[in-house]
Parts: sequence; structure tokens; C-alpha cells
Amino acid sequence: MTETFLEDVDTTWEDHGFNSRSEFIRAVLRDALKHPEFNRADLKAMLTSEAEIREGRTHSSGDVKAAYGLDETARDSDE
Repeated sequence: MTETFLEDVDTTWEDHGFNSRSEFIRAVLRDALKHPEFNRADLKAMLTSEAEIREGRTHSSGDVKAAYGLDETARDSDE
């Protein structure tokens, strides 16, 4: 594993409230077994997206909605 990958793993487990890297890896492995429909490309895309959000290169839909004063209730009332 590269240092960059381990740094991403460490940042991810810390950001998601896990107590350790090992606990995070066990949870990821359990999820992979419970949801085999996710393939390697899907998982890599999700991790890449998380890293891009953390680094400020992209924003989550929730961040964009908050920045523009939009929320689900406002959108639902327009329909």
C-alpha cells in the first residue's frame, strides 16, 4: 500500500468516528461481504469522491444546497 493510500484510509476512519484503522477496515470488509453488488471500480469511485470532497475539489449535494439556501422541503413545496 502506498503512503498516500494509508493517509486517505486514516483520514477516512477518523472523519467517520471509528476508534482505529483496524475497526474501520473490519467494517469495510463486512460491508463488502454484505453488499457484493459493489465492485472494485464502484468502491474506488466512492473513495475518490470522498477524497475530493475532503480536499475541497468538489462539494456534496448537501453543501451546495446549504450554500444556496435550498433544502428538500423548499423543493418539495415547489412541485
